[in-house]
Amino acid sequence: MSSRIILVAILTAGLAAIAQPGAAAATGEAAFRQSCGACHSLEPSQTRMGPPLNGVFQRKAGSVPGYAYSDALKTAGITWDRKTLDRFLKSPAAFVPGTKMPIGVADDAARKATIDYLAGK
Repeated sequence: MSSRIILVAILTAGLAAIAQPGAAAATGEAAFRQSCGACHSLEPSQTRMGPPLNGVFQRKAGSVPGYAYSDALKTAGITWDRKTLDRFLKSPAAFVPGTKMPIGVADDAARKATIDYLAGK
């Protein structure tokens, strides 16, 4: 089987999955796991390198008890919503200079999918 046929099969399967009901949630979950899951959990009591992200919408930045936030994030005066999460995830250090979060999510579609997924958690 040629590599071109394999590539077409993979793309077709991916597009079919996106068109199915619930695919957006699956895509968002996959984006979250790929971009955030190594450092963040959705379990309220599970702190990893970063704080848990369940209930992040409308939460004041730097406010999860027990997590050692940077002073920059604790004093940023941010409340997380779609706009602030998008700006932060795109480039954490540019949005909150001094944050401990070292990496962002450069891809617009992956960032949107992640934010959509977190909106329901």
